[in-house]
Amino acid sequence: MSGWNVLVIGGGHAGLEAAWAAAKFSRVALLIGNPATVGRMPCNPAVGGPGKSQLVFELQALGGLMGRLADETAIHTRTLNASKGPAVQSLRVQNERDAYAERAQDVIFGHPNIDILRGEAADLESDGRGGWLVVTTDGRRLAARSVVVAAGTFMRGVTWYGRQSRAEGRQGEPPARFLSAPLARAGHVLKRYKTGTPPRVRADAVNFAELLEIPADPDPRGFTGTPGPRAAESPTWQTHTTAETHRLINENLHESPMYSGDIEGLGPRYCPSIEDKVVRFAHHDRHLLFVEPDGVQTSEVYLQGFSSSLPPHLQDALVRSLPGFERAVIQRYAYAVEYDVVDSLELSLNLESKLMPGVFTAGQINGTSGYEEAAAQGLIAGTAAARRALGEQEAFIGRETGYIGVLLDELVFKGSNEPYRMMTSRVEHRLLVRQDNADERMTPIGHALGLVDGTELARVQAKYARVQGGIAALEGQRAQGQTGDAWLRRPEFSLPDVEALGVTLPELSPAEREAVEIRVKYAGYIRRAEAQLRAEDRSRGLSLEGIDFGRIAALSNEAREKLGRAQPRTVEQASRISGVRHADISALLVHLKQRGGDVSRET
Repeated sequence: MSGWNVLVIGGGHAGLEAAWAAAKFSRVALLIGNPATVGRMPCNPAVGGPGKSQLVFELQALGGLMGRLADETAIHTRTLNASKGPAVQSLRVQNERDAYAERAQDVIFGHPNIDILRGEAADLESDGRGGWLVVTTDGRRLAARSVVVAAGTFMRGVTWYGRQSRAEGRQGEPPARFLSAPLARAGHVLKRYKTGTPPRVRADAVNFAELLEIPADPDPRGFTGTPGPRAAESPTWQTHTTAETHRLINENLHESPMYSGDIEGLGPRYCPSIEDKVVRFAHHDRHLLFVEPDGVQTSEVYLQGFSSSLPPHLQDALVRSLPGFERAVIQRYAYAVEYDVVDSLELSLNLESKLMPGVFTAGQINGTSGYEEAAAQGLIAGTAAARRALGEQEAFIGRETGYIGVLLDELVFKGSNEPYRMMTSRVEHRLLVRQDNADERMTPIGHALGLVDGTELARVQAKYARVQGGIAALEGQRAQGQTGDAWLRRPEFSLPDVEALGVTLPELSPAEREAVEIRVKYAGYIRRAEAQLRAEDRSRGLSLEGIDFGRIAALSNEAREKLGRAQPRTVEQASRISGVRHADISALLVHLKQRGGDVSRET
């Protein structure tokens, strides 16, 4: 074939979603080094968790792939924060690692609109007509209208085992040696980041009787609404570090490339190595670790929370210092990987390079961490690349729409100085953008973008019509002098309790019943959050001319410094400044309200 509308470089979670999304519009090329590594889970074999499950539910509602793969290969499923409110409840799905990659390959390699190309990208050249040529190391010149670079941790990747390093993108895989050069040549500022992964331990060498077992939920849930056939088949476990673990680390910090200064890259604050935990939190005498299987008939377990760059001989001693791991045999040692990333401030909200129109970047190349963050970016970049190639009007997903909107907004307007991880605390109006209502929020957007067909949109609309019917039924019936919805708002009551009083509901699915219960129980909080969101929308154009930020005591120290330096003219501009949080914007609005007549709108 002489050319494609979209060519995707990389077959990790970002590349998969980019190719999957773009293939809904036209034929796509997927350029990968080794087809056997497509869909691999190089870190923990799991999808979801706080802040991340919301991304996957939104991906699913937009027509993405990750939720489907996760459900089909699930072996352990739990809803985290189940005792808390719906705004922070998060699904986490443990997966059979090899099955996940195999299923991803089945879907992608069998797709009629995706052409698999094997090779390494050596250069990106403009074709002079608004398109691009991807030049491979073997001399091929692959033409595409748009290109999505989803290189993960591979751009000039270097892995570290103690103070020994080798050129790798991840364990056993060669790096992307040349992709950094065309990006830098175009003017992109490249930064150096670092991440890591824990050791994998032979399961038959672990004394599971010494570990705390964490069972799967008896009634498993799924991202697609249909949990996989083995979603409750395996437990996970928990252990912890000991005084011996901490002693070994403190006495051998000179063996760590991070502490010896060998690694230049910036590491993730919210997923630190075990060395970082012991040093930074010296007042803790133990750190919890999660023991996760890589399959039902597991040969390996993954020590979540134990990433390290210490040398193998020390890793052996460290792992054997853990309860239940006294006779442990490490099959794959932990390592750190250092790699190039682009400055995400140089991208549009659709992750298109401002310096190379038609080139999009997605995943860890943009300075993020995590499968879920990568997949979300892949879908956005793949969709935008395909629409651009076809000459369709550009469309953006805003911050107010949900977690994907927040992810894009923060990358593009605030940037990152370390691997970015999505968390519920980053989302101001999380009660409005829960995982349970992701389909209601995002499926219409997916349909408008061309990712979701009319049948699926109609199914979601019919679902929420039934939900509204259930709420109306509660509001229209009384029991013992109170309406059904009033009974349901009592903290100790659930839908079955209300029905036991004689209130009847139309036939609803479990998901629809949950939606009715959440909307009724949290109706007051939801209305308040919606009112706050409307007020914030109205305030975006308020003028900040003449404001002395240093005199607003309610601002954080960082916000006072950043605002004073940038001198934004409007509240909207202030909200885009890195280091200025939602609480700081609220403080500005209070200050403007107190000034009263001085408040004016930017024209």
